[in-house]
Amino acid sequence: MHFEEYATAWLRDRKLADRTRERSESVMRLHILPTFGAGTMADVTTARVRSWRGKLLAAGVGEPTVVKAYQLLRALMNTAVDDELIRRNPCRIKGADRYDVPERPVLSVAEVFAVADAIAPRYRLLILLAAFTTLRFGELAALRRRDIDLEGLTVSVHRSQAELQDGRLFDKAPKSAAGVRAISFPAELLDDVTRHLEQFAAPGRDGHVFVGPQGGQLRRSNFRDDWVSARKAAGVTSELHFHDLRHTGNTLASTAGASTRELMTRMGHSSSRAALIYQHMTSDRDRAIADRLGAMIRRDGQLGGQ
Repeated sequence: MHFEEYATAWLRDRKLADRTRERSESVMRLHILPTFGAGTMADVTTARVRSWRGKLLAAGVGEPTVVKAYQLLRALMNTAVDDELIRRNPCRIKGADRYDVPERPVLSVAEVFAVADAIAPRYRLLILLAAFTTLRFGELAALRRRDIDLEGLTVSVHRSQAELQDGRLFDKAPKSAAGVRAISFPAELLDDVTRHLEQFAAPGRDGHVFVGPQGGQLRRSNFRDDWVSARKAAGVTSELHFHDLRHTGNTLASTAGASTRELMTRMGHSSSRAALIYQHMTSDRDRAIADRLGAMIRRDGQLGGQ
């Protein structure tokens, strides 16, 4: 069977979220079809796969993208084996389905507050919650007023904002049940949370907690200039990505005494063994973690605010 015809039908019939489908179609179009599209399924050999992968890397395609392309091709060929179009999957290159993630920067509590102090006031709480609740950018961008419990000192995650390549924004459900969670934030951030809701959040219970200067939804592209400027003004490494605040928060929570399971719950992670070993930690334990983070803030943070 013709490779491109089979691959197109295979992608079309897969049950995928919109953003995942868009990425998969892009990887297929840019990195797989140019090499294999004109031939048949039987023309895809292990030698050709090895050569294709090597050429992508040599051409400067990022290793994460090459890994995704390899994983996509392997999944496609697995289905072809099931359909009895080929006898064996040719994607048999050891280690090609993964890559080593470089160690990411971790900020101190004082550095987190330095970035928060340096950024535009409407984004100060965004920085603090990213670091001290470990929420992802998409989860923060999707927060509504009703997700903030000022008495319970929690932020509830029910959705995450995603952006398609054409710029459309939409809310999607978390990847797993573990992604729906209520995370305690340190009491030392209550004034920041209250001030932000009073001054910057959109109105109404369903109003977005974080919006742009013109009142529109928060976008990574619109936020980037503010982030880069604040990072520079705070004197932290230029290698710091916004997502590293989540890594920082996880590290700080671990320092505060959180167990691996508690960290998994706080970050919204599950595992393939979750059905057997995963247990929800109690809200009291999560509050204890947030309280210990608060002690770090009192000791090392700058609570002056903006």
